[in-house]
Amino acid sequence: MKPSDIYTVSITYDWRLYRQDIAGSMAHVKMLGKQSIISKDDVDAICVGLSKIENEIENGTFPWRNDLEDIHMNIEGRLHTLIGPVAGKLHTARSRNDQIALDIRMYTKDMVLKVIEKITLTQKALVTQAQSHSDVILPGYTHLQRAQPVVLAHHLLAYFEMFQRDISRFEECYNSADVMPLGSGALAGVPYDIDRDHVANELGFNQISSNSMDAVSDRDFLIQYHAAAAICMMHISRLSEELVLWSSQEFGFVAMAPEFRTGSSIMPQKQNPDFAEIARGKTGRVYGYLMSILTTLKGLPLTYNRDLQEDKEVFFDTVDSLFATIDVTTLMIDSLKFNSTKMTEAANFGNMLATDLADYLVSKGLPFREAHHIIGKISNYANDKKKEVHNLTLKEYRQFSDLFEQDVSEISLESSVRARNVIGGTSPKRVKKALLTAKTILESRYGY
Repeated sequence: MKPSDIYTVSITYDWRLYRQDIAGSMAHVKMLGKQSIISKDDVDAICVGLSKIENEIENGTFPWRNDLEDIHMNIEGRLHTLIGPVAGKLHTARSRNDQIALDIRMYTKDMVLKVIEKITLTQKALVTQAQSHSDVILPGYTHLQRAQPVVLAHHLLAYFEMFQRDISRFEECYNSADVMPLGSGALAGVPYDIDRDHVANELGFNQISSNSMDAVSDRDFLIQYHAAAAICMMHISRLSEELVLWSSQEFGFVAMAPEFRTGSSIMPQKQNPDFAEIARGKTGRVYGYLMSILTTLKGLPLTYNRDLQEDKEVFFDTVDSLFATIDVTTLMIDSLKFNSTKMTEAANFGNMLATDLADYLVSKGLPFREAHHIIGKISNYANDKKKEVHNLTLKEYRQFSDLFEQDVSEISLESSVRARNVIGGTSPKRVKKALLTAKTILESRYGY
């Protein structure tokens, strides 16, 4: 085939819409029959033919034709071969413009439901790990510097919250896609007594488009999906980065299962966290597709333009990249083996209790800024002595303030996390409540 013969062909990727295209066609033709626009015999013949086509596609026997360009013409052409000229009545009161708008909306809704289920499994894996490590203390970091002790479960549940927001964004995308455009025709509506409510009910749409020009050209819901996918991938990338760091010899906080690591081609001692690294890499890929759809749409006048053919290939790849990455991430989380001893040992270094000492002075009546200044001096002193601030003697503390008393020795990693007993804090009591809340969310969604 000449390049000009294949340049406009989209069947190589939009074949994925076959279920939605056939379901939409069946609902449409049944409505035409109900409205007496075509006969019941014609409806029956078309529906039988469409059912056979669906079986052929799923069985791998469908005769795809590039010369018919897209999924819609391939199905309609095959229908004509199977049932004859009556197949031409299927396109009554319908344009390819509102047909593809319908298909891609239905497909988007299906993909939203699937991604929410996948994210939920990731959340379940996080909750399972958090529940098993609710008493492990490790360093919390700011600027990648040891900052304050936190409970590992609290750290893991931070990602639960991120994914919960991702689900909310995908739910918003679902609502945006849940608008039935069929009946808009090419751009101005159709001159037939159609029943759009009937089609919407048949296909499970809760809304019907109110402007035919907008309906055939709107792809905002796709932008929302790409944006939600990009943010979700960003969250996965952050988690992946922590797994890369934590699994390094410098940290040694966690070990990944062998199936999520690969050996070096030249250094036999190395095992690389390749799966986590690829997840980071695919994040940039999904970001690119968001920019692609935005760029495609930014200059289009109303209504439909053939540029919109470019909305599908990037969308399908975003779906594939996102699904594969979520699946791998869930399995990686399930496989993690945390080195609790190494984590707690790390929390004992880096003057992690300096803020608790400042809060101690505040409890004795000193303004926080003054307490902060004093503990800064104590931290420098401890560093010079190659000690940790919580290992100094009372005599050493009192060199800096007479407010220190014997009870300063009660400050520890455990007392530090217990003290953060505020809503959203890292205290074991709050973390326990957060775990219960997370499990309630999972149970209410899918019974996990």
